Amino acid sequence: MASNLLIVESPSKAKTLKKYLGKDFEILASYGHVRDLVPKTGAVDPNDNFRMQYELIERNAKHVDAIAKAVKLCDTLMLATDPDREGEAIAWHLSEILKSRKALKDKKVKRVVFYEITEGAVKEAVKNPRAISMELVNAQQARRALDYLVGFNLSPLLWKKIRRGLSAGRVQSPALRLIVEREMEIEKFKTQEYWTLHFDSTKDKVAFTARLTHLKGEKLDPFAIGSAERDAEIRKLLETEGKGSAKVIEVEKKRKLRSPAAPFTTSTLQQEAVRKLGFSTDRAMKVAQSLYEGVAVGKVVTGLITYMRTDSVTLSREAVAEMRGFITKNYGPDYLPKAPNQYRSNAKNAQEAHEAIRPTSIARTPESVFPYLNDEQRKLYEMIWKRAISSQMTPAQFDTVAVDFSVGATGNVFRATGQTMVFPGFYAVYHEDQDDSVEEEEKRLPALDKGETVKIDRLYGEQHFTQPPPRFSEASLVKALEQYGIGRPSTYASIISTLVNREYVTLDKKRFQPTDVGRVVNKFLTEHFAHWVDYEYTAKLEDELDDISNGKEEWVPMLEKFWKDFSAQIGEKESVSRKEVTQEQMDEMCPKCGKHHLAIRLGRRGRFIGCAGYPDCDYTRNVDGSEGGDSQKREIGTDPKTHKLIQLLFGPFGPYVQLGEPEGDKKPKRVSVPKNVAPESVDLAVALELLALPRDLGPHPETGKKVNAAIGRFGPYVSHDGHFKSIPKDESVFDIGLERAVALLKEPKQFGSRGALKVLGKHPDDNQPVALYSGRYGAYVKHGKVNATLPDQNAINTITLEEALELIAAKAGKGGKGKRAAKPPAKKSPPKRKAA
Repeated sequence: MASNLLIVESPSKAKTLKKYLGKDFEILASYGHVRDLVPKTGAVDPNDNFRMQYELIERNAKHVDAIAKAVKLCDTLMLATDPDREGEAIAWHLSEILKSRKALKDKKVKRVVFYEITEGAVKEAVKNPRAISMELVNAQQARRALDYLVGFNLSPLLWKKIRRGLSAGRVQSPALRLIVEREMEIEKFKTQEYWTLHFDSTKDKVAFTARLTHLKGEKLDPFAIGSAERDAEIRKLLETEGKGSAKVIEVEKKRKLRSPAAPFTTSTLQQEAVRKLGFSTDRAMKVAQSLYEGVAVGKVVTGLITYMRTDSVTLSREAVAEMRGFITKNYGPDYLPKAPNQYRSNAKNAQEAHEAIRPTSIARTPESVFPYLNDEQRKLYEMIWKRAISSQMTPAQFDTVAVDFSVGATGNVFRATGQTMVFPGFYAVYHEDQDDSVEEEEKRLPALDKGETVKIDRLYGEQHFTQPPPRFSEASLVKALEQYGIGRPSTYASIISTLVNREYVTLDKKRFQPTDVGRVVNKFLTEHFAHWVDYEYTAKLEDELDDISNGKEEWVPMLEKFWKDFSAQIGEKESVSRKEVTQEQMDEMCPKCGKHHLAIRLGRRGRFIGCAGYPDCDYTRNVDGSEGGDSQKREIGTDPKTHKLIQLLFGPFGPYVQLGEPEGDKKPKRVSVPKNVAPESVDLAVALELLALPRDLGPHPETGKKVNAAIGRFGPYVSHDGHFKSIPKDESVFDIGLERAVALLKEPKQFGSRGALKVLGKHPDDNQPVALYSGRYGAYVKHGKVNATLPDQNAINTITLEEALELIAAKAGKGGKGKRAAKPPAKKSPPKRKAA
């Protein structure tokens, strides 16, 4: 038996490490967290020094049992869980469980930490273990206690005041506030008209455009020309004075440098994966995890990237040296800066992981590993590789020129600008995307000298309207969370998933929009718990957790300070009525009864306007002003092709749009409204998109048969050749592409679905299929009438035909073959004598 037992979190990581460490190491997986708080009131006891009551997580109990059994046979226990607070806490919980079972007597317990899964890094970490850091453990415990105290005390209040099933979270609530406040900004925004004046000209066959910046010596502010009349008036003046020509009065030339972006942190990786690759934040983290834990590259299994939960932008000396050598060899000395580029993180207390996300070896170019990766892994690895190598390259260089022209009288100034790239630098490899901004285009100007005159080909005005701030995308929301210090990089994906799954927000065209319930929850929290959803306060709590992890602050006093004020606030708000929370009085009087004000109310199907005198007066209408309110039907508009009426209706399975009316036995086309689309936001454009379903995504790359995206009774799904797969909540049926649909269809079905999860192959004896199924007691393999349960339920994605045949043979050998033999008929008891 091996003298060392090493524990990691995931089984795939265990397989990789087994290849590195050899026979003297037994490697087992904890499968994530092993203990959590008891899910009931009192799990954190403020009256007993915030004592926390833990219990084993049921699904991982068997893995803990396996670890406890293996510990007895080893000399040294090495806890190699992830290198962050959560990983430290898992290591501590495991050691506490094993201590309670008296399994660690005379055993050495060591904490092993590595940030990349390569043979050299793992062996070096095993040589240099440390003790479990109680500062990191206590920071995690404090975070868990805070989340529990907020959730278990605020959520029941939401149930009483709004509706059952709602929840509030310490970090999700400020994130919801960001989305709701942005929506309120958009609704209050008043569009303003403004105009800009331009002239077009040409010299040496190079066309260019100039824009009016000064009029009669005064600089124009953006709204100086506010109407078509004012635009026409100024144009007439310039045409009269300028007589069709413009004189060059100033030429300004500059060399501009643009520096590369820092290597990825968790936050910037999520943002760029959303913008560049169309991933969700959750998807980006799952793909990154698979690259970190190890991929078989030829005959070698290795982690391709460093640990993906980090807020650091630094790189190790070894990594920088390797990158600089690669740049010199493959791009030339002009692309290599004299000294390595250094970066500083914008995140507060960026410290827990010592490196940014980078390839474990820059020599593993995207092209060299592509044959071993799936589509999503390829895209993400290429982006990480390019971002890392570009971060150590020289800036891109641009020549910029600005030319000022005078038209007519002195003081009427137009400006033309141009820009040309003279050296690509890091642009040769990678270019960072931006949210909600227009990238500067390369524009060339002809050679122009001071004093020369050019002919004006066209003088014209352009009308513009100010635009409201854009709704948050996943990328811009992550950026805002990081800027405000809300949550930590490792929590951003779960914050977003929680808001979508709780149906507080919807993703419409990849932008977040609050639902009516989300608005009401936010209103309640911001009015009655303003301090607790305040951005600065939430960030301050995160700073205090960082101080605990650094040993600068104790965790129990921090919790005492929090609980004293929070518990008092909970008690005060018990008296708030449901009406105060779910209704908002308007100035308008009811047009039906004339006695009461109208109020915006929350109904079963969202917000509507109704008479405050209900039930005496039953007047209702929709928030957008149309008739209906909380009724069962709303007219949306007319289909431009068929000229049939489109309506929004509510059935037993939720809202749906309907085209036309029933004609005899012929039913009209109906399409369910997905849960991530609020019924009140369904306008004609959305309805037409829904009625255009199913979408033909194109032919499947393997079969050539169609892949479709549609909405059914159970929500959005993709289909191919009789196979169906649900589209995740954070993805849209309108945006999903062929590549993502194919990836979804390849994923194994979830437990509880009918039919085989996967056909593993055919049995060599009778050529009958051997398949993987899900049943009441977990996953099992089946051949004919023999069923064999998987001893490890997590092997559902990795089990092979050979392993399945072994399980089936073992089961058949125990008498599991075929149906049970019929029992022989029971012997009849002799008839009892009747009493005389």
